[in-house]
Amino acid sequence: MSSYEELLAQQAKLEKQIEEAKARECAAVIDEIKKKIAIFGITLDELGFSKKELSLRKAMAGKLRVRTRVAPKYRDPQTGVTWSGRGKPPKWIVGQDRASYLI
Repeated sequence: MSSYEELLAQQAKLEKQIEEAKARECAAVIDEIKKKIAIFGITLDELGFSKKELSLRKAMAGKLRVRTRVAPKYRDPQTGVTWSGRGKPPKWIVGQDRASYLI
């Protein structure tokens, strides 16, 4: 039976081999696709990509905003339903003193 350290070393070696094989095979697939595109004269539109769409994707790639969840700020004691305090207030808190619902 192998020791934990030996297994970790084997895992690292295998991960390196996997990455190398993936890079080799990916390069071969890309070359094959480029050849087929050149042979058949396939356009971006035929593949479902327009130049405008690709440039828009590139422009938006760095600008996409990741939304994070906001922790709840208020809780309805009867049902246990929570609200973050953002957006339209739920019916159970409308017209009420919000201080009594604070978590």
